[in-house]
Amino acid sequence: MKNRILVFAIIISAILSSCEEDYLDSKTLSTLDESVIFSTPGLAQGAVDGIKVPFGETNSYRGRFLPWYGMNTDIEWYNASESTSNDNATLCNYNALPNNSQMNTSNNAWDKMYQGIERANICIRGLRAYGNPTPGSELGYLLGEALTLRAVYYADLLKAWGDVPARFEPINSETLYLPKSNRDIIYKQLIQDLGEAADLVPWPNGNTATGSVERVNKAFVKGLRARLALAASGFQQYPDGIRRSNDPELSIQNMYTLAFNECKAIIDSGTAHLEPTFEGLWKKYNQENTQAGGESLWEIPFSAGRGRMLFTFAVRHTNNDQYHSNGNNRGGQAGPLPFIFYDYDEADTRRDVTCVPYLWGPATNGFAKQQLGALNKWYFGKYRYEWMNRIVTSTNDDGVNKIYMRYAEILLMAAETANELQGPSAAAPYLKELRMRAFDPSQHPTKVDAYVDALGSKQQMFDAIVEEHKYEFTGEMERKQALIRWNLLETKLVEAKAKMFDLQQRAGDYFDVPSTLYYKYASDNETLIIYGLNRNENTDPGPDYTAFQWDNLTDSKINALYSSATSPNNRQFWPIWQVFLDSSNGTLVNDYGY
Repeated sequence: MKNRILVFAIIISAILSSCEEDYLDSKTLSTLDESVIFSTPGLAQGAVDGIKVPFGETNSYRGRFLPWYGMNTDIEWYNASESTSNDNATLCNYNALPNNSQMNTSNNAWDKMYQGIERANICIRGLRAYGNPTPGSELGYLLGEALTLRAVYYADLLKAWGDVPARFEPINSETLYLPKSNRDIIYKQLIQDLGEAADLVPWPNGNTATGSVERVNKAFVKGLRARLALAASGFQQYPDGIRRSNDPELSIQNMYTLAFNECKAIIDSGTAHLEPTFEGLWKKYNQENTQAGGESLWEIPFSAGRGRMLFTFAVRHTNNDQYHSNGNNRGGQAGPLPFIFYDYDEADTRRDVTCVPYLWGPATNGFAKQQLGALNKWYFGKYRYEWMNRIVTSTNDDGVNKIYMRYAEILLMAAETANELQGPSAAAPYLKELRMRAFDPSQHPTKVDAYVDALGSKQQMFDAIVEEHKYEFTGEMERKQALIRWNLLETKLVEAKAKMFDLQQRAGDYFDVPSTLYYKYASDNETLIIYGLNRNENTDPGPDYTAFQWDNLTDSKINALYSSATSPNNRQFWPIWQVFLDSSNGTLVNDYGY
């Protein structure tokens, strides 16, 4: 059963919030409260659970950050990127401004992330002062969890905004207004914190808490540490240009070695693994199976009435039907780029799970059928109401968690770092393991062994890892930060536009993609049987099928992938929203030409 952020946690977080709000007053009362809270495991757990509350706030992760960050890469986009009727598209197509109407509110993601950080800071201070937090103890676990949750908030601040204020102690009168810090300082602190947290929290299923992926465990902590090490050493936009960090502590050698060691420790622990099939992974996710020890390493936990993962990203449902009561036009806000389906190997089992060409049409007497959509508007099949074990009844939220990290990323990070440090032969086993899940065993000699063994240079292996990342993570909004740290963001976006124009013209690598699909319904009278999606399926399959044109990919739609007003490399980060600039007492400013 999914863990809920309970009323108890909210009550405890309210006590801590009173401390946040009264930071200019005498510390006597708050210190007394902390001495009780953080020496008592049950109370301390409620306080640490309160760190998670901002994830579910209306304009925080739930309704703003998760729905908007990470779209418009070389694999996925906002399906209405060409829209000029609101500010949604500009958040995705590298043209957001500080006064963006979706984001420029005082209760937005920036504010909620810092609220979560402040709660974490109070918990960390209290547990260190009063909890005797040692490895193996309940209060030690809670300190490790608090350190990790703070790192999550900071990781997302860094990837969305670049340099941000560093707050690692509860606010006081002297730190009420802080300027932005060099992100290198924050990265180094987070890497240190996660090293400490890894000593405090058990592996998955190592105690009662780590039996669920809604609580942090050692595999996730180490995986997050590896991800942050690669981000810290990677390319990114600084105020003086695109470059790697100049800090010698964040060198490629140091950070790739750290990341490899963390990934290797996770792999060697045997406490997490790939799910046997790719479809099985995503069915398990939509069925809200949060048992630890599988592929999901940690999930942002939402209660049944909060969270918008399916509401935002699922295969679209036109209205309430046999699979949900979530309201009209739910899902389908984003989807794969139109050519991604055709870039997959036809034998790759990830393709049909990831890329869905249909939506669920209008329901008649509560019953809907699949119907073909459009070449320019695909849907993410990883998110499906029809795979859930319950009918969503909220009209605004679905309650499905966000998978924040899964074991597949550990394998790819292991491959990337092993390749950099030791060469392609060291990376090969990790890449092979991921591809073995993607292809039927009968295909392994060619699609796994021969394919990977032919990658004889570091560059060839790196290029293959970049491609594998695409096939594995389309629809999970992990691609943008990866492209940035590889210094491939603009290169791949330009390439994606060129691919879409080739697909439009049925030229280049897409000369053999059919322009007409044919469909009929299976015996259940709801499931489409489609002919013509695969390359070279150009013949009419017979009178049982209905023809459907598959060619509506316009110049304006293609060009909406990123704004022509600026280079994507000049807009790797969102601007700090105007409301936060105005309330910063002049300490916050925007860089990057905003």
